[in-house]
Amino acid sequence: MTPRADCLHVLEVWSDFACFTRPEFAVERFSYPCPTPSAARGIFESILFKPEFCWQITQIELMSPPSYIALRRNEVKDKVSEASIKLWASGKRAVEPIWADADSTTAGTDQKGRTQRQTMALRSPRFRLHARILPRHKTVSSARYDEQFIRRASRGKCFQQPYLGFKEFVCFFRMIDDLRKEPRPCRYTQQVGLMVYDVFDLRSDNHRAHVDDWRSVKPSISLFEASIESGILKVPSMDSELV
Repeated sequence: MTPRADCLHVLEVWSDFACFTRPEFAVERFSYPCPTPSAARGIFESILFKPEFCWQITQIELMSPPSYIALRRNEVKDKVSEASIKLWASGKRAVEPIWADADSTTAGTDQKGRTQRQTMALRSPRFRLHARILPRHKTVSSARYDEQFIRRASRGKCFQQPYLGFKEFVCFFRMIDDLRKEPRPCRYTQQVGLMVYDVFDLRSDNHRAHVDDWRSVKPSISLFEASIESGILKVPSMDSELV
């Protein structure tokens, strides 16, 4: 296989459940009707990632209307510190897991135990994602990376299993060669409102900063006005004034 002339890559993804949390819901999670551009970018990066380029999501298509399901999950209130993980990995300290129902009397620690959270997730979602490779530097050619992605995606290869919002919502994918042979998106229209575009500044070399000093990588939340028309969400470029 050879890259298409416009270097556009298309993936169809599906799963049993998905949740792309709207940020205006502080505690209880409520999902967008479709993936955010950052979530879609993560799926492409799970197949091929290089610090020399970034993925530009151009379009997200809904292959079926959104169907919601209410889920109640037990979640722990504590989190493990990075320093503790390093000590465990080096063998300098015994592993101390976070117990879901622990408190100071049962575990002998100050663990806060668990709490129940309500989640409005998507049931049996199926999407079609469009993206292209954007080199970070003028000296980098995207042709070689286009070939690598086509080779890996066509064989179902990924260095980590992609997921739809939550890591437990594992998703499957297939690469689409010819859109003319594929069904059209579902007839669904919604004014979504403000949607998260990404949580990092994709124009900067976040990976290189992470290698040199991970503390220099700061979140950079960006938003855009999202609108689904006939099952299609058009995603503006990261340099657009709409972001």
